[in-house]
Amino acid sequence: MIRVLVVDDSPLMRKLFQDMLGRNPEFLVVACLSSGEEALSFLERERVDVIAMDIFMPGMDGFAATRSIMESSHPTPVIIISSQWDPREVEKTFQAMDAGALGILPKPKREALESGEYWPQVFSALTSAAQARIKRLRPRKTSGFMGEVPQKALLPDSPEIKIVAVGASTGGPQALGEFLFHLPGNLPVPLLVVQHITKGFDRGLAEWLGTRTLLKVKVAEEEEIPQKETVYFAPSGVHLGIDPKGSLIFSRDPPEHGVRPAASWLFRKVAEVYRGQAGGILFSGMGKDGALELRHLRNLGGYTFAQDQKTSVVWGMPGEAVRLDAARYVGSPTFIAHTLATILNLTSQKEDDHG
Repeated sequence: MIRVLVVDDSPLMRKLFQDMLGRNPEFLVVACLSSGEEALSFLERERVDVIAMDIFMPGMDGFAATRSIMESSHPTPVIIISSQWDPREVEKTFQAMDAGALGILPKPKREALESGEYWPQVFSALTSAAQARIKRLRPRKTSGFMGEVPQKALLPDSPEIKIVAVGASTGGPQALGEFLFHLPGNLPVPLLVVQHITKGFDRGLAEWLGTRTLLKVKVAEEEEIPQKETVYFAPSGVHLGIDPKGSLIFSRDPPEHGVRPAASWLFRKVAEVYRGQAGGILFSGMGKDGALELRHLRNLGGYTFAQDQKTSVVWGMPGEAVRLDAARYVGSPTFIAHTLATILNLTSQKEDDHG
């Protein structure tokens, strides 16, 4: 059974989680607490597998509580419960993601509760987080793109990269933050990104990552032409791709691997248009989304990458890519950023470029 701690100042929310998780034999609600301070005191005595944490609470909020938990000697997976309609909550939510929270759940609406749509995503998020590899939060390095890059990245037999497609899920926001932080701002190609994230939080994710990089980060718009030095995120609920004219396209085709947008859909469309002139990357995430299509990209001659097991929160998607021999390079997000920059013949930027 997955041992769950619920932290929310709302008695109604605590009762909802207690009742619904209690009906699922895969979960055991160990305690329901009303504040971040209570959670920290409880965790000094007890261990749980995952925490469902409200973001706005009197006293210590969910961000501060998450940071304290992740800096402790016993870090524990945290899923944030947040309102996607309150900009203050969204900002705090992504600060909590920066502090190590693994995912986001929206505050439940009546229609979602009545339709039965809400609880399956709760069960999935908590299960995924409970399986994650958690590390103690350490101070982040302040330097930008710098250091040694692997010379083996330079393969003269490979075509020039025109575009890079990226897929990520659980643990992906943190991996993307590290990856984008270490890319120089003069990136000569666009990045198209599918990140599995709760509906309504795509813009908050783009805004948060935009503070971590010299590149422009935005949610993609249908029919726009992707530009260099820009990162485009798939919007919630639609597949993202590109057509032969170079315009971004959206689709409501059925979900793949249980998700929409799917990295598999993006990688296929990019491969159809750019073939070996496309790069592909799979970061941390549960499942197999994008792995088979990444192998197809590699077989076409493109540069392909997968995050390594050591740095992945969940080594599902990148692990499957490695199993399929789909990734030409396997390493940390920083390694992948440096290798991609080397392939694109970019030079290191000064350390204070990010300051």
